[in-house]
Amino acid sequence: MTENNNDNQENQNHQETTQKDDSTRKLVDMLIRPSDQHKVVDSETLIKETQKRVWGALKKGYEYVGSIDESDKFLRQHVFSKIDMMVLYVDLVGSTVMMLELPEEKLAIIISSFAQEMAAVIKQFDGYVLKFVGDAAIGYFVVDESQLIVADNVVNCAKSMIAVIKKGINPILNQYDYPDLMVKIGIDFGKNIIVRYGADVEKSYVDLIGPPMNIAAKIQSFAKPDQILIGDDVYTRLHPSIQKSFEAVSWKNDEWNYRSRVTGKIYQVYEYKN
Repeated sequence: MTENNNDNQENQNHQETTQKDDSTRKLVDMLIRPSDQHKVVDSETLIKETQKRVWGALKKGYEYVGSIDESDKFLRQHVFSKIDMMVLYVDLVGSTVMMLELPEEKLAIIISSFAQEMAAVIKQFDGYVLKFVGDAAIGYFVVDESQLIVADNVVNCAKSMIAVIKKGINPILNQYDYPDLMVKIGIDFGKNIIVRYGADVEKSYVDLIGPPMNIAAKIQSFAKPDQILIGDDVYTRLHPSIQKSFEAVSWKNDEWNYRSRVTGKIYQVYEYKN
């Protein structure tokens, strides 16, 4: 009996040590890793490629190559699994006004091009494109090892999206006297579960459900044009040098009342200020 008790105590001590080591590793990783340790993307090339595709779409009806196949394959391989993810919602601003001002065929090309270009940026930063919903695109970034590096990566993805629109798409639209595009972006982190709606492993619809999906969508709905909003679970995993670019949002009239799943307090949201 005494020997068993000693074994149990040793196991418990080992677990506690492992947890402490893991927490220490994450803290050290955050403090010492360079702020530029993320997916390196040549923004100039990205913008030029965007302009080439958008020109082609407006002039010749250029059709994009499907961008959701990789996500569909990943989801089907992990059906009913719970996976840590950074979820990003990017929504086009002002599409209702464009519907009143532009011919339907041109509007369809612009919205399609916007969605596909946002998908291209997501893929450049090693994310998956979950789906397009109207004039919004949803991406997710799987966290395998370092939550910290992926957090930096998804924020840089969001910044690149705005740069691609401002420097890549809008200059072309301006030459046609079309209105500028602007976006609202929301990002959150946590566990999502992959679900399949049906028994057919190859054809039944697959999707993600979980708090990060819901909160990222809610955060995005509160964003202003060309604004990036992130949840606290993303903010706390950012490198300190990137955290400095964010400020806590001060809500008015209790417009934001979502509470943290961990603390029970109002879940803090941060806005990108640069």
